[in-house]
Amino acid sequence: MTTSASSAPAAGRPEGPRPDDFLDVGALLDDEERLIRDTVRQFVANEVLPYVGDWFEEARVPRELFGALGRLGVLGMHLEGYGCAGSSATAYGLACMELEAGDSGIRSLVSVQGSLAMYAIHRWGSEEQKQAWLPRMAAGEAVGCFGLTEPDSGSDPGSMRMRAERDGGDWILNGTKMWITNGSIADVAVVWARTDDGVRGFLVPKGAPGFTAPEIHKKLSLRASVTSELVLDDVRLPDSARLPEATSLRGPLACLNEARYGIVWGAAGAARACFQSALDYSRTRIQFGKPIASFQLQQAKLAQMALEVNRATLLALHLGRMKDAGTLRPEHVSMGKLANVNAALEVARTARQVLGANGVTLEYPVIRHMNNLESVVTYEGTADVHALVIGAALTGIQAFR
Repeated sequence: MTTSASSAPAAGRPEGPRPDDFLDVGALLDDEERLIRDTVRQFVANEVLPYVGDWFEEARVPRELFGALGRLGVLGMHLEGYGCAGSSATAYGLACMELEAGDSGIRSLVSVQGSLAMYAIHRWGSEEQKQAWLPRMAAGEAVGCFGLTEPDSGSDPGSMRMRAERDGGDWILNGTKMWITNGSIADVAVVWARTDDGVRGFLVPKGAPGFTAPEIHKKLSLRASVTSELVLDDVRLPDSARLPEATSLRGPLACLNEARYGIVWGAAGAARACFQSALDYSRTRIQFGKPIASFQLQQAKLAQMALEVNRATLLALHLGRMKDAGTLRPEHVSMGKLANVNAALEVARTARQVLGANGVTLEYPVIRHMNNLESVVTYEGTADVHALVIGAALTGIQAFR
């Protein structure tokens, strides 16, 4: 009997696409990038995934995780010197993708530590400040947080009310910051305040008189992450606590752009985790005598999810290459965050439908990712604001001014 060409592969014909990397994006990485990706992926498999469902349910993250992440080398990994690896932007993005495939809260604490708190000190701080904080933060021995958002100042940071007033050689800080990741466990807070000479950054150490960081409870999103309020009531700091190179709102905004870049990659990781869970489930869930993966409706869902995951990963990689080449602009990051977080939300919601009732339990990662992404879509720039940033770049007209 003759075998048709369609029913048997010809000699030497390549195998079909891999479901976990349909477009073979991994082939676009160099050996070092693949090693970093695989190392972080293995860390997440061993140190995060077995426990993160409980962390989410109990609304906690273990403090010792910072030390483990420090030993892994991902805290401030894209910074140069002071115990930091000096990795490429693409390598850092790959780490963010693998961390958020575990949980958005874990990627968030790494982003806040490295791209906000450490980057602020590295970019805007004095040599003494860098030496005092960065090596310990890179090792996970000291934790940082970043205080910009206020109760009445989210998308418009220029309207902040936190004030820093001169008093001789010191500064007196008063005000409140809100929705601060790592706040209650931080050893140092990078706090931004309005002064008579513009917006300035200050390093506020834990235990400073008048400084408290009450934790925010009853969250239904990013539960495997510490979120806090920062309250400064006549906090006196020496001038040596001021970040000397930051003299305007450009300081904190530059930090935010670093962190948003990591979200572009992280959202692709969350989407991939949800897709993979739905794919695995569809192959084993039997209904009407066969796996639900055999039904056209479910295959259409899986195909659309795979499309979004691969498109998001390619977009993140392209932006990573642009960042490494020095051509990445804030507007590009806005497009990446807007596209990839919206795509990840759609993948999570579709995956939850594929899993049916099982989709709402913490036995599977989908509802956890879905809830987390509802925070990611609005923090560090809401989807609406990023759309307006893109619109302004296209038209030359700022719609929110």
